[in-house]
Amino acid sequence: MPQRDGKNGIQPVHLGNVSLAGTTAASSAWMDTLEADMATLIIVNNTVTDAGAAAGYSFVLEDSDTTAAADATTVDAAQTVGVAADLSVTADGADNAIAGWIGYVGSKRYVRVTGTGTTGSDADVSVIGIASALSTEPRSAAGTAVAAT
Repeated sequence: MPQRDGKNGIQPVHLGNVSLAGTTAASSAWMDTLEADMATLIIVNNTVTDAGAAAGYSFVLEDSDTTAAADATTVDAAQTVGVAADLSVTADGADNAIAGWIGYVGSKRYVRVTGTGTTGSDADVSVIGIASALSTEPRSAAGTAVAAT
């Protein structure tokens, strides 16, 4: 009989909180996809003091074969499920809400998101990664984020 729960088929990873201030880019930690065939990254607004100018703030998905921050490259749209352009926030009142999520189907080992605001942006967001289609199941605990080097 097939399992109906999702717990044993995924591994959640908290990739950290990202503080967005003005136009300075800020990145989450890396998610290691070594034993997963699928990865999803979820952006959760914590506190949006100011989304910024009319365009607000937005995120891009990045991947790499290493954890070196300098090796990060923007993921091609053909390697995503969903559109990175949809990961944007323009409302100051978007506190405590999911801003969006995007799936990664690329072949690189590490994946993360990088957010960039517009003039006046001031927000704190959490990034949650979910690895699925794991090569070893079930997992006993949440995964570990990998800091960029």
